[in-house]
Amino acid sequence: MTQFPSFNAEALRAAILDLLNSRPEGKSISPTEAARALAGSDERQWSRLMKPLRAVAVDMAKAGELEILRKSKPVDDPSSFRGVYRLALPASKATDTATA
Repeated sequence: MTQFPSFNAEALRAAILDLLNSRPEGKSISPTEAARALAGSDERQWSRLMKPLRAVAVDMAKAGELEILRKSKPVDDPSSFRGVYRLALPASKATDTATA
């Protein structure tokens, strides 16, 4: 039986922020990038992180730590968006990070 990794919300949050902070200002990431950063390239493993990662991203968006983008625009309600999405630092956070 294959052992799948388990990651807590803090590990998911850290992976998201690490990737976002490594990107040039204004650039976004796919949530699959964060899942792959933690679980590796095996789709059976990283795909299991997608629902927990989405929940963490929603919490982070509600706290103002990131923006959830659909069609390159921030979603109105992080709790109820549907479909393919990307994650980005809010403009104010990107500016704060660049000046820090």
